[in-house]
Amino acid sequence: MKIRSVAHNNRRKSFEVKTAKSAFVLPFSQVEPRPAVCRSHRSRLRDKALAARRSPTFSSPARRATVHIEQVLEYNQDPDYLRDALLYKLTIEAQKRLAVTPLSKNEIVRRLGTSPSQLARLLDQTNYRKSVDKLLALLHVLGCDVDLRVREKAASRARAA
Repeated sequence: MKIRSVAHNNRRKSFEVKTAKSAFVLPFSQVEPRPAVCRSHRSRLRDKALAARRSPTFSSPARRATVHIEQVLEYNQDPDYLRDALLYKLTIEAQKRLAVTPLSKNEIVRRLGTSPSQLARLLDQTNYRKSVDKLLALLHVLGCDVDLRVREKAASRARAA
């Protein structure tokens, strides 16, 4: 995801981050070190140290805090980011289980009804074009029960009490 612009709003004490897809808000309180206010300097879209890695970041001019786009997406609970985070966690778990399973890769491929190259794509944690259902099928073949729990957020429970 590419950052288009970053502006600071001292009245709301937040950064306003615009991407190609949407606009997000990140409060100063979520940035370490915390800026009290941003001076008239402009927030830079890229930190020079991270620019070589093409990492979507921006810097706060107040105290030189660098913020990665993932922090912004996580704070705003972006659905695409949350899906990718779930895929990543499931993939890492599948890789761990594959390392200790007595099954051969050919047997796993046969039980999944897929190809070895598809298995390799399922085990690639940088591939976000795979489906959750195929990962669940792989974990089932590896002898795992995946239990999805839905619960209220801690803040919601505190307000209700």
